[in-house]
Amino acid sequence: MQKKSDNPADPFKKALADATRVLADDPELSVSYTVDPPGKTADSVRLPQVTRRMSREEVLLARGNADALALRHKYHNDATHNRYLPQGQMARDLYEAMENARCEAVGGRDMPGTLSNIDAKIGNEALRKGYGDISAQSEAPLAEAAGYLIRHLATGRDLPAGAANVMELWRPFIEDQAGGTLESLEEMLADQVSFAKLARQIIDDLGYGDQLGEDPDGEDDSSDEEAQPEAEEEPENPDSTGEDDEEEEAEAAPEQSQDDSQDQSQAQVSMDDAADQEDGSEADMPDGDAPMDPPPPAAHSEADPDYQVFSTDCDEEILAEELAEPAELERLRAYLDQQLEPLKGAVSRLANKLQRRLQAQQNRSWDFDQEEGILDAGRLARVIANPTTPLSFKVEQDTEFRDTCVTLLIDNSGSMRGRPISIAAICADVLARTLERCQVKVEILGFTTRAWKGGQARETWLQQGRPQQPGRLNDLRHIIYKSADAPWRRTRPNLGLMMKEGLLKENIDGEALEWAHKRTIHRPEARKILMVISDGAPVDDSTLSVNPPNYLEKHLRDVIAMVEKKKLVELLAIGIGHDVTRYYDRAVTITDVEQLAGAMTEQLAALFDNDPRARAKFLGIRQAG
Repeated sequence: MQKKSDNPADPFKKALADATRVLADDPELSVSYTVDPPGKTADSVRLPQVTRRMSREEVLLARGNADALALRHKYHNDATHNRYLPQGQMARDLYEAMENARCEAVGGRDMPGTLSNIDAKIGNEALRKGYGDISAQSEAPLAEAAGYLIRHLATGRDLPAGAANVMELWRPFIEDQAGGTLESLEEMLADQVSFAKLARQIIDDLGYGDQLGEDPDGEDDSSDEEAQPEAEEEPENPDSTGEDDEEEEAEAAPEQSQDDSQDQSQAQVSMDDAADQEDGSEADMPDGDAPMDPPPPAAHSEADPDYQVFSTDCDEEILAEELAEPAELERLRAYLDQQLEPLKGAVSRLANKLQRRLQAQQNRSWDFDQEEGILDAGRLARVIANPTTPLSFKVEQDTEFRDTCVTLLIDNSGSMRGRPISIAAICADVLARTLERCQVKVEILGFTTRAWKGGQARETWLQQGRPQQPGRLNDLRHIIYKSADAPWRRTRPNLGLMMKEGLLKENIDGEALEWAHKRTIHRPEARKILMVISDGAPVDDSTLSVNPPNYLEKHLRDVIAMVEKKKLVELLAIGIGHDVTRYYDRAVTITDVEQLAGAMTEQLAALFDNDPRARAKFLGIRQAG
């Protein structure tokens, strides 16, 4: 008899896997749940991990990815797809996005319920990528916008807010350039071959015809007549020189060259002809500032537009509970507590000291002589002495730190292994518990890489022939140990993950700080504090071996400068064993990891101090101990 699982998520995962096989029309399809990005191969599907908590968000995300991947498996043929696959990267991105939208739209016709699930997936991705905050067309990805538009036109459904924002930014341009081609969408949708030709025509209309490569159908004119009726009016192969063709074809070539220069053949114009007609075509653009060619993809860093990232395909932002099973998290947490048993007394005293200081401000700040509120016992003597004196009441003032969010960004690099990461974990835990008692929201984040020396990004770089100056060449792993709105008691085991063997690898501080800053500024609290705990400069061997030696350090400085210039977040740093004051304006360097708890509590206590002189005095300290 099979032993019943004690994981409440297992029945759901089994049911979802069975439903995925049915939807994909493949009973042999392998379905797995993993912390890696969702995806599929010819005979398997990877879905997002579902924890035992089974939150509504992760259930919807799993169902949305399952439906999207199952429909792709059912309605998509790899051989057909690869036959018409463009050569250039931008054209490929457009082609892939439109094919995904086609599969989802075709499946949604027969099974409308899948569209609601896929909406949840699209909404989650748009939220994670910050699409709702984009206001400029140049910052929105054109390929995503094209896929969203195809899905919207094919299904008639409204998109989630973030996705709709990206689509609407590009929609005037896409419809202006490819509106005529899009009119054939409905009749081409169910046939992958016809749709692939339609997608290639859209790519050409948008100005990326030079990235399509050779026509996969060659001179087979009849196969293109259905998808492109207008082709009857023009030669099929405009690039032909006509030297070895018949006399009629040789005469047709100059005639087409003349035709291409006229407005009536704008839909079929090549990239070279478009360049020749630049002055005349600018009037057709959606706005006066937009160039004819779509702008390049958004920069990888707001702080430094020149900062390059070779590949973000394998980067991940992940919850701590998705990197280990609940039983393992409990075991790691118990190990963490055991390692820090000798320090608990000192840490607890510091936590109590911080709490007393915060609550003293909270409980002893009153407005006296009020007409209503809490009876002021200290003024009862006046009433006894003169009964005609009215009773005096007091009202507690709202304290400044009530509307505050504190984010702790902890370096999870290999150099923190051992006592430093243990101290950092327990101090983050104690601060979260203490500040929560004082109604201060706390978020705990960690940053490292998914692999040593490059991971999948480096493998792809090697396969592509080692391009020069590739930029960041590793796969990021950004970990959410505790979100600001999650209660401490529910996330307490997560901090044990820092004890997990193999988790701590390399550190790319600049991108981690920019990520934490973006998360923090989107919080609703009026005051936002970001505290970085690190043991030195950013180090990633794979990146630094093929870029300038100060590449990551320069980016970190640029991000810090951006954060401090915007002044939306108060930035602090604590260096463990290394002087971080060369990077951060407000910083404390400690020489012993056991001083970390004291440095953290004193930093925060000083920030919340009502006396600006006392606050300024402490924040001027650069060395602890």
